[in-house]
Amino acid sequence: MLTKIKLIVSSCLVAVVTLLTPAMASTNDDKVVGLQLYSLREEFPKDIKGTLEKVAKAGFKEVELYGFSKKTQFFGMSATELKALLDANGLKAVSGHYMLGTYLADGNQEELIAAIEACKTLGSKYLTVPYILPDVRKTEADYHRIAKLLNVAGKMAKKAGLQLAYHNHDFEFTKFGDTNGFDILLKETKKKLVQFELDLYWVVRSGNDPKTLFAANKRRFSMWHVKDMDKNDPKLNAEVGTGSIDFKSIFAEAKLSGMKHFFVEHETNYKPDPLGSVTKSCEYIKKELL
Repeated sequence: MLTKIKLIVSSCLVAVVTLLTPAMASTNDDKVVGLQLYSLREEFPKDIKGTLEKVAKAGFKEVELYGFSKKTQFFGMSATELKALLDANGLKAVSGHYMLGTYLADGNQEELIAAIEACKTLGSKYLTVPYILPDVRKTEADYHRIAKLLNVAGKMAKKAGLQLAYHNHDFEFTKFGDTNGFDILLKETKKKLVQFELDLYWVVRSGNDPKTLFAANKRRFSMWHVKDMDKNDPKLNAEVGTGSIDFKSIFAEAKLSGMKHFFVEHETNYKPDPLGSVTKSCEYIKKELL
């Protein structure tokens, strides 16, 4: 009887440990935070290998690339070579920002096709359009035209096993009567073909609330850019957690948003130590938001 009791107690202890271990084992090292490498734009093009090593040591698991063109690839490095460096540092290039040449102006697909091939080589999931040049987005009609082009590009990306996404700034929220460019892009692009990377800073800077966008466009924002706003000067970024944006309430609505990946980014106010700044943002996110 005593032996049976010992066996029962032992089994119960094993069961309890099994249930508790995953939660107990969860550490900051398990939390996935991405970095838009544009944050390190002065160093990255000059020393891709060294920069990626530092990014990995800073605690990032995912990165978002930038700077690709068909002619120069990634600052002179091919997608195959870059993939090897990412793998060596345990980094995953989930997304990349690709300007696509003149595609949004005249429909020329040359850079789009090259970007799709680069994304496939890198093992990325998202091909992200980061910006619309001012001359291409002057009127409401321009946004209607761009939406159609994004659908075409989204279909090409989907055929290649990728997902097209669009990254906003604040200019998309400029009014055209009772609508704006962002509403046009959201309504006239097909959800399965075009997702959105919501830049939380630029949404707040434009006078809008990310949570309102989430509610009106459920699960449309599969990626975020996370950068804070300086408390004294909204034109400047701040390390996440030190500025004026309420990230805790935003992260609480991640499921409604559809967010699957997010990237720390510092566009302004990132000196004198860019790597130190993004590292502090990473640490705050792991400790307070995840």
